[in-house]
Amino acid sequence: MTRNVAWFHPFSGIAGDMTLGALLDAGADLNFVVATLKRLNIDGWALSAKRVERKGIDATRAIVDAPEQHHHRHWSDIRELLESSSLPDRVKTRSLAVFETLAVAEGKVHGVPAEDVHFHEVGALDAIVDIVGSCAALESLDIDEIASGPVAVGVGTITAAHGVLPNPPPAVVNLLEQIPTIGVDVDLELTTPTGAAIIKALATIVGAMPDMTIRCSGYGAGTRDLSDRANVTQVIIGSLTPA
Repeated sequence: MTRNVAWFHPFSGIAGDMTLGALLDAGADLNFVVATLKRLNIDGWALSAKRVERKGIDATRAIVDAPEQHHHRHWSDIRELLESSSLPDRVKTRSLAVFETLAVAEGKVHGVPAEDVHFHEVGALDAIVDIVGSCAALESLDIDEIASGPVAVGVGTITAAHGVLPNPPPAVVNLLEQIPTIGVDVDLELTTPTGAAIIKALATIVGAMPDMTIRCSGYGAGTRDLSDRANVTQVIIGSLTPA
């Protein structure tokens, strides 16, 4: 039986919008993704895709328009939102896994149980659209298995809801435990908690690209241009070669 795989190559890091952009670039149906997101029954967002160039690579930037600012949700609120929705089973299961993984990592940072975690940035509507949208895009492409290459992280500091934090931030470090990483001398948050959680929760293989017959590929753009590299996450879609 053929199993379809999506192998992410986060050589410039990974974020929720970059994941979604890469999958849309690889052929995921934007209309399907939007229709699936509407099954969450929450308003105040819109999703579009824009063609951009990053260091000579044609890529897709996923743009979430969600004016809601600084809306913090508990993990229990998001779990209830997902469980009560009519999302397709695999989309719901994957989305829950990503948010639960985030809750555990954030809980470890703050010294509280995952159940009590109060999400800041990742509880905002745009992060919900990024995560559930990415899981819907995986479904559109009929992906059975997710894999990833080593994850790039930057240096310096970032500014978050709690103030100035080291880069990579503590939650990202927790999420990337046991996952191969690559340090890049770029003073920018290359990998966000959302991107790291997608890899941690969903990737069954982290390392070299698995043996596969390649079907297509895509590039999801970050919001900024980098001086020395394309600010994109690559995804390669194919069918796994039977052992």
